[in-house]
Amino acid sequence: MILIAGGTGTLGTRVVRLLTVRGLPVRILTRDPARAQHLESELVEVVPGDVRDLASVQRAMEGTQTVISAIQGFQGPGNVRPRTVDFEGNSNLIRAARGAGSDHVILISIHGAAPNSAMELFRMKFLAQQELRASGLAWTIVRPTALMETWAKVVGEPLLKCGKTRIFGRGRNPINFVSADDVARFVELAVVDPAMRGVSLDVGGPENLSMRRFVEVFQEVTGQSGSVGHVPLPMMRALSVVLRPVNPALARVIQAGVVMDTRDMSFDPTDLLRRYPSIPLTPLAEFVRRSVVGPVPAVP
Repeated sequence: MILIAGGTGTLGTRVVRLLTVRGLPVRILTRDPARAQHLESELVEVVPGDVRDLASVQRAMEGTQTVISAIQGFQGPGNVRPRTVDFEGNSNLIRAARGAGSDHVILISIHGAAPNSAMELFRMKFLAQQELRASGLAWTIVRPTALMETWAKVVGEPLLKCGKTRIFGRGRNPINFVSADDVARFVELAVVDPAMRGVSLDVGGPENLSMRRFVEVFQEVTGQSGSVGHVPLPMMRALSVVLRPVNPALARVIQAGVVMDTRDMSFDPTDLLRRYPSIPLTPLAEFVRRSVVGPVPAVP
C-alpha cells in the first residue's frame, strides 16, 4: 500500500493516476474526502485525516510500505501555514512511518529550500528534509521548481477570462517553471526504482523565463492579447509586512512575488536530462497548448 498525503492537490492527483495505471494500490490521506471522490476506484482508498494530527496520521499509516508527502501549507483554511504543515505535518508523517515500519518515504520539497531562505515555506521544507535524512528510513527527496499549473492560474487565467492580467513586480527576473506532469513522473520513478532511494533530486523545466515572457507565451499560443499591468515592487514589499498580522496567507503570496522578482530562481536542466532521458521536460508553450488550448481536431 502507498500512502499519499496531499493526494488531492495539483501534483498529488497526477501521482495517484500514474501509480494506479501501474496497478499499485493507493491510500489518500486528506482533510476533505469529498475532494478525492473523483479519484476513488478499486485501487484507491480515501481516508480522512490531517497531517497536523499525529493520531490520524498513525491510523492512516497502518499497513503502508511507501509514503509520499505532497503536502503544502503555503495557502489554505484555518491554521494552515508552512510551519504547521510543511515542517510539523511532515514530521508527523516521518514519525508515523517509522512507527509503522514503512519501507520508504518520498518527500516533495522545493528547489532552493534552505535554512536562510527569505521565504518561510523554503525554510520549513528544508527542516523536513533534514528530519527525513536523519530518520533512519529509506528516503527520496524531490525538489521541483515553480509549477506551471500554479502560475498559469495566477497570471494566465485572468488574461483568458478577463482580457487582462497583472504581474507581481517588474517581471524581468528569470524563473524556472516545470509541469506538474513531469514532476509526477519523477515521483512515480522514485516509487518503483530502488536506485532512487537516498537521492535528493532537483527537478525543473527546460526553460528559464521571466514572468513577462510567461505571459507572452500565453498570448502567443492562445491568440489572446489582452493588457498586462504590474504591481510595483516597493508596494509589494510594504504590503507583505503590513498584511502579515491580518492576512498572513496573502502576505506570503505577496512576499513570494517579491522573491520571484528579485532572487535567483533559475535552474539548469542539463544534468537532469542526462541522468533521466526517459522523462522529457515540457516547454511552457507545449503546456499551454496541451492544458489550455486543448488538442487540435483532426482534419476529416
